[in-house]
Amino acid sequence: MQESQVAGVADLEPDKKSEVAKAEVTNSQKPKLRRRLKVAHPERCIGCLGCMFACSRIRTGTVSLQNSAIKVLTQGGIEGDYRVVVCRGCDDPPCARACPTGAMEKRPNGSVVFHKDRCIGCGSCEKACLVGAISFGKEKKPIKCIHCGACVDFCPHDVLTMEEIPAEGG
Repeated sequence: MQESQVAGVADLEPDKKSEVAKAEVTNSQKPKLRRRLKVAHPERCIGCLGCMFACSRIRTGTVSLQNSAIKVLTQGGIEGDYRVVVCRGCDDPPCARACPTGAMEKRPNGSVVFHKDRCIGCGSCEKACLVGAISFGKEKKPIKCIHCGACVDFCPHDVLTMEEIPAEGG
């Protein structure tokens, strides 16, 4: 709470003070949430690759399919459906468990952060990912979704959404 807000609460009538206190307790009891990318409607994907280009542009400043953390793959050739592969934000992430240097680190809220400076490029995280959402770029470092949601805005058919899920320890 900011200093001006604290002074404002002190100036309130006693009944109003209790209302403010109740609101503060209610807000502190709300579970903390984190955002996670979700492939909500895979059947709508037309393979335009807009999500991949957006991801690459936002993450690296380059327009490159190789630098995208989201992958759109074909299933069954040119007439088949598309499969969208993205980090699922696992509760018990195998990528973090497999990393020998702690470069893939599970945060207290449940998300996984990548520390580029700790990475030795061994590929353990890529092999451990159950959905194949980690790939290696030109720098021989893993490319992993950070759940920023940039791709969502560039998907013309609402295949992707951001969902809020309870954060661990929150």
